Amino acid sequence: MMTNQIQTEHFTQALYELLDETFDNVHGIFLDKGTSLFETLATITAVEASIPVGGQCATLAAQVKHIAFYLDVLEKGVRSGQFERQDWGKIWRETAVVTPGEWEAAKLALRESYNRTKQLIADTAVWPSEQQIGGAIATIVHTAYHLGEIRQALCTLKNKT
Repeated sequence: MMTNQIQTEHFTQALYELLDETFDNVHGIFLDKGTSLFETLATITAVEASIPVGGQCATLAAQVKHIAFYLDVLEKGVRSGQFERQDWGKIWRETAVVTPGEWEAAKLALRESYNRTKQLIADTAVWPSEQQIGGAIATIVHTAYHLGEIRQALCTLKNKT
């Protein structure tokens, strides 16, 4: 039986382009111009980042910290080969009001986590399993989901003012 395989460099290049669109530079793959995560976060003040959106929803600051936490857990797990149990709810419980300095620090921490994720991909010469490929794709999907939540919440906040 003949199998078709994706060349690693093709997969990695597509992954980089999707990550870049999600976080930094819209290429028109699935986002509209000016709506990447960091472009969106640049328009949000610390006051706006501190407002819980909806009755049971977390603040925008919690969303940002959650994305960074997700990226950090993924990177640590892939590099060590050990995926330890995590308290995924901690950030949602503990992140509420942020000062302007804390908001800037949260965005910087996210940028650093994102840069480590890109380095992890660069360090991955072979994608040997569906689990690794799925994890890489899940990074984009997970972040895009939270980007959608952030953008929807921001729209709601801006319409209230």
